[in-house]
Amino acid sequence: MSQYVVAIDQGTTSTRCMVFDHDGRVVSAQAREHQQHFPAPGWVEHDPREIWANTRTVITEALAKADLSARDIAAVGVTNQRETAVVWDRFTGEPVHNAIVWQDTRTARLCTELGGETGPTRYQARTGLPLSTYFSGPKIRWILEEIDGARQRAEAGRLCFGTVDTWLLWNMTGGTHLTDVTNASRTLLMDLQTLSWDHSVAEEMGVPAAMLPRIRSSSEIYGRVTEPAALAGVPITGVLGDQQAATFGQACLSFGEAKNTYGTGNFLLLNTGTEPVRSHHGLLTTVCYQLGGQEPVYALEGSIAVTGSLVQWLRDNLGIISSAAEIEPLAATVADNGGVYFVPAFSGLLAPHWRSDARGAIVGLTRYVNRGHVARAVLEATAFQSREVLEAMNADSGTTVSALKVDGGMVGNEVLMQFQADILGVPVIRPVISETSALGAAYVAGLAVGFWSGTPEIRSHWAEHRRWEPTMPAQRREDLYAQWRKAVTRTLNWVDG
Repeated sequence: MSQYVVAIDQGTTSTRCMVFDHDGRVVSAQAREHQQHFPAPGWVEHDPREIWANTRTVITEALAKADLSARDIAAVGVTNQRETAVVWDRFTGEPVHNAIVWQDTRTARLCTELGGETGPTRYQARTGLPLSTYFSGPKIRWILEEIDGARQRAEAGRLCFGTVDTWLLWNMTGGTHLTDVTNASRTLLMDLQTLSWDHSVAEEMGVPAAMLPRIRSSSEIYGRVTEPAALAGVPITGVLGDQQAATFGQACLSFGEAKNTYGTGNFLLLNTGTEPVRSHHGLLTTVCYQLGGQEPVYALEGSIAVTGSLVQWLRDNLGIISSAAEIEPLAATVADNGGVYFVPAFSGLLAPHWRSDARGAIVGLTRYVNRGHVARAVLEATAFQSREVLEAMNADSGTTVSALKVDGGMVGNEVLMQFQADILGVPVIRPVISETSALGAAYVAGLAVGFWSGTPEIRSHWAEHRRWEPTMPAQRREDLYAQWRKAVTRTLNWVDG
């Protein structure tokens, strides 16, 4: 009897395979990092072949670790870095170029050209998204224009596009070209109301329709695994973009429930129900999930490009710490930030600013400042950016988030989590199971095959592990935030043109 569900969590820095039991508990997990390629300033790439090789490896290792075989697995779910674009040959399966990662800014000028007189909002009414280097549509256009012969091959029907979920599905099923509504909603090419490709937008963006995968719900049978052999024959029945998966894994299944994931970047999503809420405060309107033939559920999202990766930068580029774990005790050596604010606009600012002309800045430096103050400013940057997004979310939705569920690699940092609660003025809550993206992918896959009975059962599995209550005086909170907002203005208009 099949007793487990497998989730593949393909993220920005690593690929993870996790095996969950019926209670949503992890019984096995394996992960492997992949290389980050930076061929030019502002460019970020991954090798799709390395990602696929790592996926095969972690699946095989995770099953072997728990002494499991395909007979023990009821279903497979996939979750992934969302806006990263892969283009490959339909007949050979070979990528025509490295994957262009969601952090990449090479399409800035192209986005400006596409906006024309209307500007970044040209397609927002239809797609829910502003024109930005963040999304995958302009990345496809760049590949077709810059890689010799790519445009001709695409127009002849030889090339496939996909976000990373589609690339993995293609390889795992022997050539199935599909995506789900959540990933499609991050391309700048999908109509939010019809949940289908907007061919007029694709044409204006220069993307041939033949390249695009078919769009499915987040929870249905996509195909059966042909590779790796360890999972051969098991159905793939769930696909969600990583942040939507984390929202589902956090059981934010009702209007007004929100979660914040602290990873390479931060991603705050608010469930807005079955009608899309258009943002007037710099947020994205996106599909949260769709279960089979049910109505889609939408979300408002605030995407922050640099949070956890700022800690990595402090380690790798400046050498102030030798491991990410060292930042918390270093930050705890000082009582406050010493007047230092760090705005990590390394590749511009995403929500709620959407300023590709911004660049990173450390402000407020004096001779008093030491390593501890810089470390604290790095952590506080994550919390300040999250407050900016939450304020915009409250304004757009007409509701007030009264507590924030959190997950991701940084939520074990007590200094950060307490400051997050303090600067928001609301409780911050960490669940028992922190691998919420993988769990969400497992849930939607399991629901499709009856492994779980429905969303009430999913909700019953969620449990609180730790809660941080705000303790900072209100005036202190507002003074710090006012200084942060002043610091943000110092980063703008740095890049010309």
